[in-house]
Amino acid sequence: MLVAAFLTGVYGGYFGAAQGVILMGVLGIGINETLQRLNGIKNVLVAVVNGVAGLIFVAAAEHGLLGSDAEVDWLVVVVIAAGAVVGGFLGAAVGRRLPPLVLRSVIVVVGLTAVTLMLAT
Repeated sequence: MLVAAFLTGVYGGYFGAAQGVILMGVLGIGINETLQRLNGIKNVLVAVVNGVAGLIFVAAAEHGLLGSDAEVDWLVVVVIAAGAVVGGFLGAAVGRRLPPLVLRSVIVVVGLTAVTLMLAT
């Protein structure tokens, strides 16, 4: 499970798309907990992965490793970070209140939608 979680983190740090859905699958196989607890663990892990990836991308851009014209748009960073924090709190509040079957259904629908949109573009 640790290898799968690590690979999911690498994937999520670079691409991000459907990282949470993939991580829910990995955690569901490797940890015997309720779906709500797994969702909370997933949220913390995704926050850590995205935070580390963001710092790496900022450092790479600041040191010219992404090209000489790569710049960090800090307004966009603040807007995305604020949205992620609000979404994280709202998602956690809703996720804790949903019955496991409904939460599982939402995870499946979001995962299938993400895969469909990724394949369509």
